[in-house]
Amino acid sequence: MTWYDWLILLLPVTFVMGMGFYTRRFVRGVTDFLSAGRLCSRYVICMGDVANSISIIALVTYVEIHYKTGFSVGFWSSILAPLGILLSLTGFCTYRFRATRAMSLGQFLEMRYSRGLRIYGASLRSAAEMIANMIMPSIAARFFMQLLDLPTVFHVCGVEISTYVALMLFFLSLAVTLICCGGTLALVVADTVQATILFPLLVCFIVFVLWKFSVAREIMPVMADRVAGESFINPFDIGKLRDFNLFTMVVVPAYWMVMNRASWFGNGYTTAAKSPHEQKMAGVLGAWRGAVVAMFYLVVACALITFLNHADFAEDAAAVRRGLASRVAADVLQGDPAALAAVEAAVADTPALRHEIGVDPPLSQTANPDTAFLAPIHEALLAEARYGRPAAGASGETAALANLEGIANDRFQQIRTLFHQQSLSATMRHLLPPGLFGAFALLLFLAMLSSDDTRIYSAALTIAQDVVMPLRKKPFTPRGHIRMIRLVSIGVGAFFLLGSYYMKQLDYIQMFTTLAVSIWTSGAGPVMVLGLYTRFGTAAGAWAALLTSTIATTAFVFVQRSWADLVYPALAKAALVDPLDRILRAISAPFAPYIQWKMDAVKCPVNTIEFSFFLALATLFLYVVVSKLTCRKPFDLDAMLHKDSSASDCNRPQSKSIFRRLVGITPDYTRGDRAIAWGVFFYSVVFSFGLCFLAVAVWNAFAPWPVRWWSRYFVFMQFVVPAIVASVSTVWFGVGGVIGLRQLFRDLAARGQIDETDDGRVG
Repeated sequence: MTWYDWLILLLPVTFVMGMGFYTRRFVRGVTDFLSAGRLCSRYVICMGDVANSISIIALVTYVEIHYKTGFSVGFWSSILAPLGILLSLTGFCTYRFRATRAMSLGQFLEMRYSRGLRIYGASLRSAAEMIANMIMPSIAARFFMQLLDLPTVFHVCGVEISTYVALMLFFLSLAVTLICCGGTLALVVADTVQATILFPLLVCFIVFVLWKFSVAREIMPVMADRVAGESFINPFDIGKLRDFNLFTMVVVPAYWMVMNRASWFGNGYTTAAKSPHEQKMAGVLGAWRGAVVAMFYLVVACALITFLNHADFAEDAAAVRRGLASRVAADVLQGDPAALAAVEAAVADTPALRHEIGVDPPLSQTANPDTAFLAPIHEALLAEARYGRPAAGASGETAALANLEGIANDRFQQIRTLFHQQSLSATMRHLLPPGLFGAFALLLFLAMLSSDDTRIYSAALTIAQDVVMPLRKKPFTPRGHIRMIRLVSIGVGAFFLLGSYYMKQLDYIQMFTTLAVSIWTSGAGPVMVLGLYTRFGTAAGAWAALLTSTIATTAFVFVQRSWADLVYPALAKAALVDPLDRILRAISAPFAPYIQWKMDAVKCPVNTIEFSFFLALATLFLYVVVSKLTCRKPFDLDAMLHKDSSASDCNRPQSKSIFRRLVGITPDYTRGDRAIAWGVFFYSVVFSFGLCFLAVAVWNAFAPWPVRWWSRYFVFMQFVVPAIVASVSTVWFGVGGVIGLRQLFRDLAARGQIDETDDGRVG
């Protein structure tokens, strides 16, 4: 990095941290720390959500998925658009949860079920959230080490310090510092400022990528060069995709959008709005602000796919792969110099992989430049395991040698996972010129900061409000309450540090996070949604759902994490591989081609998303059945929703128009609110879903398009339309966020008496 790259990075970060410190003067009570005084406007909440929606882990996850499957599955994801928009427009779950006036998820659980369930549910959610998010510092540290080409260690006063650990500690310290400054208020302000900076950075980077790579000559030819059944752009030619396909990317998300909509409620953002209506409108605006973020993710993925697969960049791509593989192998194979030497030799001997589109066979998931590059690494690890160790013969040595191939497979899985995760940072380091390199580093640093502080605070808030506070008989003083939340936040940050350091990554980030949160979400869906909308749900039904989710997911975690080095070798030793293979194939056969279970020595045959989905269906069934059997008296839902209060949707005057009800318009909508709601409805439902998805799908059912037509469609829908929306929303939300932030400070300064009992207690 040049000196001006460092200035581009450091000055805005210093300003953001300064704004976080500035909020300390406005924290007068627990409500300010937990819910920003409930004074945030829709634009402040929406801009904060923009900052939270961009993160290193989200970007790397997006690239991981689309680098493997392309963008054709995204066409079918358009089915989800009307569902998501209608959920936002109608305020499904968000309005009712805000109407309960609960300041945390656990407070709602106690109001709806029992104090015991509040403590258990909050503990479970916190554990799931912390496990799922604890790899964020690790991914961010590795990302910046690769991006900035930092050494693995550095020395201070003769003491050797790990750069990896130092970066994680630095990142987490910044995040915890912001939290301790002002809790939700500090995060809302800092995230709004970050979003104001991020919007123009996103636009600049999008322009650069589209200038660097020709859409017609480079990007689209690479996208179209795929074997039958694995198309990157033709959604009617994806029958052979595994892991990320129609089932995992459309069917499962549709269920989760509805049943898990309320599972993560209760953090500062969901309780910070001025009113339930403002909270609802912030969600409606989210349909517009997401365009620039989505386009940024898209162009980054396109740049990576094109650079690593197009013949024009073959030599540069080979250099990036060699350097990346050597660095990843050194990370994974610490303490085994023989295995590391074998891998480095294999990497050095691998030539540049020049793939000529139209001359060489099309690429596939199993035959592409990456698999051709990684295969020699796998072979080197297996050869080192087989022949680089002493021969069996001594007592007890045979059993140890039998597991060596399992250990080699486990190591290769770690190398392969980190190789794909860090391909993005290695490629961007090679591509970006000075100035823009600093802007990209700033963009990802702010994204990392906003995601880290939000995830740490969310987990800390749940623990503090729903585990510590209910167990304490004597209420906290306001100052003691805030001090307790700060201490818990520091503890969660320490957990993230230790988890990142010791956790090995064996699978896609999406799979890992899905599995981690399944401990909570697989059972929480019916507990939350049916708890908000039905009267028959009971504490017994909620306990049945959550306990089943916990036990089943814990067992699956062990099987998946130990598959390559323990489970599969044990099954092979017991001669159970072939029988289990036949059973798994038979069970999954009715769901082919999207669900295909078969034995594999490296990876568990049932992926995380499949497991989580079927477990969620089981917990829904249990919740309903057990609740019906144990319900003695219908729950007083009206009292929980404060029916006599204007904050409740139970007594809101309803619009007589069917279409207005469909769009979620009520008499409390202003003219501007109605314009926004109708605009979102027509763009998302009529244009995106009706014309660009439904009409195209029907057309192709009778007259399939050629690949060149799909290429043009892809350019129009993924580049042209989002660019138009992004150009408008960048100015719109930037101005709205600044005005909303100024109004927030005015309202905070003009407040009267603070209600010290408004701290999340029930009764």
